[in-house]
Amino acid sequence: MIKIFQVSGMTCSSCEDKVKTGLLSVSGVSAAIVSKDAGTATVTFSSSVPLAALQTAISDKYKISSLDLPRGAAPQEVIAPSWFETYRPILLIFGYITLVTLLIQALNGSFDAMVWMRHFMAGFFLVFSFFKLLNLKGFADSYAMYDVIAKKIPAWGYAYAFIELGLGVSYLLNVYPLWTNAVTFVVMTISILGVLQTVLNKQKIQCACLGAVFNLPMSTVTIIEDGLMIAMSLAMIVMGL
Repeated sequence: MIKIFQVSGMTCSSCEDKVKTGLLSVSGVSAAIVSKDAGTATVTFSSSVPLAALQTAISDKYKISSLDLPRGAAPQEVIAPSWFETYRPILLIFGYITLVTLLIQALNGSFDAMVWMRHFMAGFFLVFSFFKLLNLKGFADSYAMYDVIAKKIPAWGYAYAFIELGLGVSYLLNVYPLWTNAVTFVVMTISILGVLQTVLNKQKIQCACLGAVFNLPMSTVTIIEDGLMIAMSLAMIVMGL
């Protein structure tokens, strides 16, 4: 069941993150999309939850109340975005990185698969770490909800963003390529385990791949994203031997 609530007291993106984190901590809440601009929280429930429990979870700084929908309108019709609208941020990012790296190859006059993959990986990690670092705590909190290591060691979520940044710089400068690819292979393999577990269990939670900036649901798109990085790093290890 999906319901829309009015939330007052939010003044910044940090407020959005706090409200969202609080709502997701409530048993029976499987997903939440919070907007400070609209002053709303769109909550997906797996079981009945009293309004008082939601209010307690987000603290007294914010006030949550039921929002009446237009007569005859179904909540799903009001809030359900299309697949493209949902994943547009990540599709645009992949499109830009692919276009720029292919243009570099075109300017070189020939296509070098090894160099193209290195440039693609550099762009991927630099861009994705950038979004994570915009709200490091928000990313770490979201990542701890499904990652196998971050669940037990929350500090791993904070470290992960900097590991991605370091990998991006290493790929860009072509520093110790074998070690860079090996670390990528290990880190992304660990990451995909939590993603697979979440998707296979049909849990509806936010994907933390772009930090807490975008509300991207965990899905096969996340699996493909992580799987692509694993495949590229493995291919470069083999090609470099």
